[in-house]
Amino acid sequence: MDVDDRAEYDEFSLFHENVAEFDLGLTDLPEVVRVETALDGDAQRRVSALRWGTGPVEVVFVHGGAQNAHTWDTVALALGRNALAIDLPGHGHSGWRDDGAYTPINLADDIAVAIEAQAPTAQLVVGMSLGGLTSMELAVRHPELVRHLVLVDITPGVNQQKAKAVIDFVDGPQEFASFDALLERTMEFNPTRSESSLRRGILHNARQESDGSWQWRYDRSSHVRSRDLEESDLAGSPMWDDFGAVASPMTLVRGSLSPVVDDDDVAEARRRQPELTVHVVDGAGHSVQGDRPIELAALLAERLT
Repeated sequence: MDVDDRAEYDEFSLFHENVAEFDLGLTDLPEVVRVETALDGDAQRRVSALRWGTGPVEVVFVHGGAQNAHTWDTVALALGRNALAIDLPGHGHSGWRDDGAYTPINLADDIAVAIEAQAPTAQLVVGMSLGGLTSMELAVRHPELVRHLVLVDITPGVNQQKAKAVIDFVDGPQEFASFDALLERTMEFNPTRSESSLRRGILHNARQESDGSWQWRYDRSSHVRSRDLEESDLAGSPMWDDFGAVASPMTLVRGSLSPVVDDDDVAEARRRQPELTVHVVDGAGHSVQGDRPIELAALLAERLT
């Protein structure tokens, strides 16, 4: 892929590839627009999102660290419901935090402003990885915005060992000499994904510089690093208390191939939330929405009226 190819990129032009790859059979694509919400007290910093459909938003999607709203494209297409897919601060088209403090609590307060403005009556909030912990804090701090919480392959029991593959990938190089070099590394760390899917993901999540090199477009300080987990020991984290404090119904979706959520985590989650529903998606790694989007969409559809 060369400079001219990159210049032609349009974030709304690739949905037909999602439809074809997963045989969705859609002839008419939904309307998708990008919307922005200014944050209270900081009009210069905005939360950006993709709004799917024209009616009231039914589902809010919150992506994981070092991802962006487009990670949900195939799920949104398969689900066929009005949705809002948020770019977390420091990711995608959203503004970066000057303090670099991308904690789940800070992120929850930021996205609450966008959800209140764009999706105040959504039936589901679906959060994956960092987005799941953020959505959990959203449910505790802004419960009026979360009527049903779906966590995708995350609990407060995440630690360095469980998240090693994810951390190793994100802690890798920021800059690559070519698109092919970036794709090669991405494929190495995502063996459960198709090459075409990863190509789309890179186009949505990286930018090409004037010299032809490529860089990730997220704030490097926005992701969890090994030393963060070593210092905070999330397995004994107060976030488990917040998990137990969520008042809305909760669903936990695990990827069968992912080490990030293990049986001990599920046991602790059930202890804290006895009514918790747990689903294991066969053949999915940590990024369930990327590996098995049709199965995830079907699970979400069951929770929508």
